[in-house]
Amino acid sequence: MAQQAAQAAHVAPRAVDLVPVEDKRDGKVRLHLPPGFKYRSFHDTEAPVVLHDGTELPGRHDGMGAFRGPDDTFILVRNHEVNNPRPAFGPGKPYDPMAGGGTTTIQVTRRGEVLRSFTSLNGTMMNCSGGRMPWGAWVTCEETVNGPDVGPDFTGASNVPLTKPHGYVFEVPAKHRQSAGQSTRKPIRNAGRFAHEAVSFDPKDGYLYLTEDNFAFASGFYRYRPPAHPMKAGRLKDGGRLQMLKVKGTRNAHLEGHQVEGATYDVQWVDIDEPDVLYPYEPGEVAPTPNDTALTHVSSQGWAKGAAYFSRLEGQVYDRGVVYFTSTQGGGLAEDGSHDPAGFGNGSGQVWAYHTRSKRLRALFQSSGPLQLDLPDNITTSPRGTLVVCEDNTNDNFIRGLSPNGRIWDIALNRLRSSTDVDRSNDEFAGSTFSPDGRTLFVNIQASAGMTFAIWGPWRSIGV
Repeated sequence: MAQQAAQAAHVAPRAVDLVPVEDKRDGKVRLHLPPGFKYRSFHDTEAPVVLHDGTELPGRHDGMGAFRGPDDTFILVRNHEVNNPRPAFGPGKPYDPMAGGGTTTIQVTRRGEVLRSFTSLNGTMMNCSGGRMPWGAWVTCEETVNGPDVGPDFTGASNVPLTKPHGYVFEVPAKHRQSAGQSTRKPIRNAGRFAHEAVSFDPKDGYLYLTEDNFAFASGFYRYRPPAHPMKAGRLKDGGRLQMLKVKGTRNAHLEGHQVEGATYDVQWVDIDEPDVLYPYEPGEVAPTPNDTALTHVSSQGWAKGAAYFSRLEGQVYDRGVVYFTSTQGGGLAEDGSHDPAGFGNGSGQVWAYHTRSKRLRALFQSSGPLQLDLPDNITTSPRGTLVVCEDNTNDNFIRGLSPNGRIWDIALNRLRSSTDVDRSNDEFAGSTFSPDGRTLFVNIQASAGMTFAIWGPWRSIGV
């Protein structure tokens, strides 16, 4: 299988198979798709959008999960990756009144027609991706460790206005009624305070798997065992145990470096003794603790016990006993140590597969260069097990299909232009998620002027 995967991985992307398709919303061409596919966009924040609860919709549409709703409708829970201190959006009591990220919930038809929409979590920051939980909830992740107790992050913006620590995961029920679809706004602190990206859940062993996207430092792959099985408890509880992946027999394995496709590693899990930390500070004053100290508080504990180095772990999804996850800049020359201010990782991207029963990690795919796969980010699977991978780069952004044996092809190409005719083809795709019946792919454009697409067509005919 490894030899077949290696051969298939060097097939050139089939961009010629994609054709311009008009948006059912207004007839404009925003995507190139395979022949026979259609789409509708909605919640386009290039112009102000007001939700049914009065929320002025923020941009930065990012990770998203689709759930079954009533009367042949679907419920989307969608992240908004908004950073820096600012007033929280939406009604209700936010987790932190000076944090502008969170989630919105939308009830839609299978053709992307919006029936209901509201704020479901507010007062969080940098809600990047997350994961769809089988008990009917979305777990959203903060990709930051900002808070009043740490100094400014990479943007240089002051954290003094913040009132709560950030860097956690939160649960949001997937309900179409506003009253029932509200998060408790309580973080799962034992799942760690770090730059979370995405989560997935294995319903058999009860573990929540977590990726870390730490740009300048090595990132880790984690699992969290809650104190009660969520399928029995009906929710995710705090107070469990956090662990980090280590390659058996190798201390600090440089998995961000070049891999032989199909390479397999036996792994073990090392405990994180202090998953959450709060630093001393004086309200109204810049905290003395540097942001980088908080960013690496969790991972440094794992590295001390030999945990593996990855490059920028982003999207992940669980499917039939396997957790698939992306390493956005993995696959190039291995780094020297665990820190690179220019970005930890020198490749165009990797896709990994962790087999939860055998506890074995496999290098499923490694990009040979940006024309094949350029910085993979969010990921999902179709009902037939095909991976659907979003790109996040500064050139043409594709959605790619990836088979479990390593064959890659094109599904969609961003051809956005603004209302003033500015080229937006470098805006990233994010939040890919299939409707529960597998007939509609919902996906976002993650930009200040974000939007969401519903895409439908003959998926089986293109191998998806």
